[in-house]
Amino acid sequence: MRTETKCIHEGWKPSEGEPRQLPVYQSTTFKYDTSDTMGQLFDLEREGYFYTRLQNPTNDAVAAKIAALEGGVAAMLTSSGQAANFFAIFNICEAGDHFIASSAIYGGTYNLFGVTMKKLGIECTFVDQDLPEEELDKYFKPNTKAVFGETVTNPTVTIFDFEKFSRLAHKHGVPLIVDNTFATPVNCRPFEWGADIVTHSTTKYMDGQGVSVGGCIVDSGNFDWMAHADKFPGLTTPDESYHGITYAERFGKAAYITKATAQLMRDFGAIQSPQNAFYLNLGLETLHVRMERHCSNALAVAKFLESHEKVAWVHYAGLENDKYHDLAKKYMPNGTCGVLAFGVKGGREKSIKFMDSLNFASIATHVADAKTCLLHPASHTHRQLTETQLKEAGINPDLIRLSVGIENVEDILEDLKQALDRI
Repeated sequence: MRTETKCIHEGWKPSEGEPRQLPVYQSTTFKYDTSDTMGQLFDLEREGYFYTRLQNPTNDAVAAKIAALEGGVAAMLTSSGQAANFFAIFNICEAGDHFIASSAIYGGTYNLFGVTMKKLGIECTFVDQDLPEEELDKYFKPNTKAVFGETVTNPTVTIFDFEKFSRLAHKHGVPLIVDNTFATPVNCRPFEWGADIVTHSTTKYMDGQGVSVGGCIVDSGNFDWMAHADKFPGLTTPDESYHGITYAERFGKAAYITKATAQLMRDFGAIQSPQNAFYLNLGLETLHVRMERHCSNALAVAKFLESHEKVAWVHYAGLENDKYHDLAKKYMPNGTCGVLAFGVKGGREKSIKFMDSLNFASIATHVADAKTCLLHPASHTHRQLTETQLKEAGINPDLIRLSVGIENVEDILEDLKQALDRI
């Protein structure tokens, strides 16, 4: 099946007489007739459900759909995109380990990696993702365990060079982890370009309506953990908390997700509720239709802003003169996403005046759903960063992140025009 069809038909495959639409299995527990059967489930010797904190049929169906869309072997839903990114790293890193991340990633993830995970003894080095390969190579250490980036960075909308980073990661025997939230698998499939693990904030385009917070981790199954057994003992040596199971040997290509579920979800419990997974599935069914509209609307808006006398600059890879246009055409030929960044002449004060003058485009922390919304990262999502960190992340004081919705594009343009006229 092609992507558009997978959005609708993958995951839940009802048998004769079963509900056509994915049901919500709103139950914490599942009944079994014998103690032995339950014991086999706890020993990971049998597939099935016993407690929703670990697995739930609704969640698993939606995870399977996302895995199919990304071309992965297995996936796990989480309570949020932040939880997905934390689990993705923590599943293979422990105290004393190191990983590398692009400095242009979302501010919340930057803080998670640079502050919170540092308290756990895990060090992150943030790098300029535009540096040449030979410069980036210098940041790898003997204890480096992963490389992390975003397909389209939030909020600077720069484009990640998959092939460059996958070469570097694999040269040093570590996986490349990519947050594919903004592009979605409709516009980009990172596994085809060398990524090993993909994360999503499903709260964004996948849900599409801004109604359910969630995240997802997808494993390609391509990284050979046993070939680098000394680097990843959590996957390649016995887990005493599960009777000595060695995940890479027992579960093969599904080892990474099995460990994330059996260990991290068991211990942290950051589940996505079955009800939210149900909402997410509804969003996924129309993802391919919405992404096309988001991209066409965003390109029209970017061209309008680019030509407006009160706009200082516009970053959107769909524009032919954008620095990342060629990378975008290579990795995302059908469009990137509906998010763009721009600055209003006059700096921060004028930017805020512009935002406060909009009619239906709303100021919101959220991004990437059906409604047009925007925010000022330096004052909102990234306000916890220092001026130096803002500069490293490419956040200008005047930067406005505009998430273009699927309304009539003429209405969006008219709202932007009248707001610009007021400054």
